[in-house]
Amino acid sequence: MKTVCRECGDTIASKRVKLGYKLCLFCGEEFARQRKFTIAPMHKSNYMLITDRTDLIGLNNKGGLVK
Repeated sequence: MKTVCRECGDTIASKRVKLGYKLCLFCGEEFARQRKFTIAPMHKSNYMLITDRTDLIGLNNKGGLVK
């Protein structure tokens, strides 16, 4: 059974399908390049993964201006 990419319709390698991928290698790379994130240090705590820019507003309120 051949599995096709849901974006372009090309055949996906069977090893990628076994790993759970639904995109071919090229479409998967394009999708990965669209995602953006950053890691921000918390005051007297650990680091936090930020995926939404609005989460950064007021994050470090020890420095002064908080919106």
